Amino acid sequence: MRNSLISSSSHIFRKAVKTLGAFSSSPVINTDLKLTTNFNRTNNPLISSSSASWSLWETPKKNFSSARSLQREEATLENEEEPIEREVMEYDVVIVGAGPSGLSCAIRLKQLAQESGQDISVCVLEKGQEVGSHLLSGACMEPRSIEELFPNYKDLDVPFYTPATTDRMMFLTEKRAFRLPQIEEMNNHGNYIVSLGQIAKWLATQAESLGVDILPGFAADQVVYADENNDRVIGIITKDVGIGKDGKKKDNFEPGIMLKARQTIFSEGCRGSLTKTLYENVKFKLRENCSPQTFALGVKELWEFPDNHPEFDKGLIMHAVGYPLDWKTYGGSFMYHFNANGVNRMALGLVTALDYENPTLSPYGELQKLKHHPLFKKMLEGGKCIAYGARTLIEGGIQALPKLSFPGGILIGDSAGFLNVPKIKGIHTAMKSGILGAESVFEALVKDEAEASTFQERFKSSWLYTELYKERNIRAYFKYGLYPGLLLSGIDSIIFRGKTPWTVKMNTADHEHTKPISEVTKIDYPKPDGKISFDLLTNLARSGTNHNHDQPSHLKLKDETIPVNVNLKVYGGPEQYFCPARVYEFIPDQEGNPKLKINAQNCLHCKACDIKDPKQNINWTVPEGGGGPSYLIM
Repeated sequence: MRNSLISSSSHIFRKAVKTLGAFSSSPVINTDLKLTTNFNRTNNPLISSSSASWSLWETPKKNFSSARSLQREEATLENEEEPIEREVMEYDVVIVGAGPSGLSCAIRLKQLAQESGQDISVCVLEKGQEVGSHLLSGACMEPRSIEELFPNYKDLDVPFYTPATTDRMMFLTEKRAFRLPQIEEMNNHGNYIVSLGQIAKWLATQAESLGVDILPGFAADQVVYADENNDRVIGIITKDVGIGKDGKKKDNFEPGIMLKARQTIFSEGCRGSLTKTLYENVKFKLRENCSPQTFALGVKELWEFPDNHPEFDKGLIMHAVGYPLDWKTYGGSFMYHFNANGVNRMALGLVTALDYENPTLSPYGELQKLKHHPLFKKMLEGGKCIAYGARTLIEGGIQALPKLSFPGGILIGDSAGFLNVPKIKGIHTAMKSGILGAESVFEALVKDEAEASTFQERFKSSWLYTELYKERNIRAYFKYGLYPGLLLSGIDSIIFRGKTPWTVKMNTADHEHTKPISEVTKIDYPKPDGKISFDLLTNLARSGTNHNHDQPSHLKLKDETIPVNVNLKVYGGPEQYFCPARVYEFIPDQEGNPKLKINAQNCLHCKACDIKDPKQNINWTVPEGGGGPSYLIM
């Protein structure tokens, strides 16, 4: 075909080809698709790009393109003075994020295309160096959605490490542990202990075998709209690479690629940076009729044990509430014992809701305290910590779900918020949202409609809605505190079985719960012993996080005076406590006055700062693609 369309100087495009082998022959240009461009620069705050009038929208119904066409186009991003010529790749569907929801969506789209005798082009972008490197979960997985995608999954080599065999729910005081009654939602019979990163890698392999193009190492940086009205999404632009800390282009500068699509699916995970801009788009009104979202921060360690360890119990699933968190703070710990490729391991973690009040609370510090509880200490002695990570999760439930579709795209997975909090599970729900989203998007493609408007109704008619609706009140009850929450959730689950005639809502965003330092008692954490508990930087080295140091910080301050004048003076500098990677430090300047130092290279991409900052002054944006943690064994 037309090799001249490929720029031999394009490092980014050649990287994609090398990584995927997706274009083993030249890109095919579908003669039904034409791109006519009007270079009409705008002042769109999200993206100022050429006003694209492209006949992809005029593609005959049920006649999709399996090809990727490569062209060049000028576009101006936010804060850029001059337009930059960019590679333009066109797909029927672009999916942002190679997590369980995005990959399930891609797989289902290709399955539907095959079933109907069609062929559609699907691309999945992943900001991590490889699929799975940025995914973190407990994880005990319900296989329901995998079975929907692959009815013969038991005959496939799915990386299910260990079947769950024993369930325990505990209440902890500082020195003691009490067994709690096992409610139906916490029954893990038939579930598997897994590494979410390995599950994603397996799903990616299945997706590629169906013809999905997967681009790891590409961070989606900007949403592209059809014109200055911002009323229809037509794709994304990936992050530019080769810009120095000073903001100037280096010799290795490569502009990001513009990926255009008939439908763009956002599966970025919790607090996605592009999803946030979609929420801010007044044309879409995605959060107009829902409660404020509420979040938690999960901090996790992976331990390894010798074969003869007396406390290792393969298949054990243990959850606990109470210590080390105070009664006003929602959260709990988990411990899963499993065998991975012949090695005995334990996943250990603490999840802390981010609506806590005390600005000196450190979720990382709380996990280190937890490990010295007698119940955990006896299990950890003789083991070895081999990996560490942290990630926020979305807990608002069905009351906080946004509108799921808009012209040109949909939200799936934790970009929207499908976690089942009482079950402590979100993988199967994220996957199901991707499956439902794929079915709605495919229908929109067939009908040549701009919006997959059936997604909302399809969701409400599914088992996913039924499951989440039944559990809708459980997280919200705990806004009254631990003991009232346990009582009310027990009544809801055991007596009403989720069929209460009321719905409890969360009415306040997490950051608004933070109290001034003058109203709380500062929390002092014990010094780690280096055997069971560890200082933060020691554990951070176990996360594998890595970034190019010579790039602008991806952690943006809207007002550089707020960290010292408000956060430090009023709240005691909460960013230095809630961050699980020591990204934020208050240090003296040359005059001895405090200033905020941002160690962006430490970032684990957990997004806690974007959520918990008291004045919402920190904006988390994507760094260069490929940077960040490496959670593949987690």
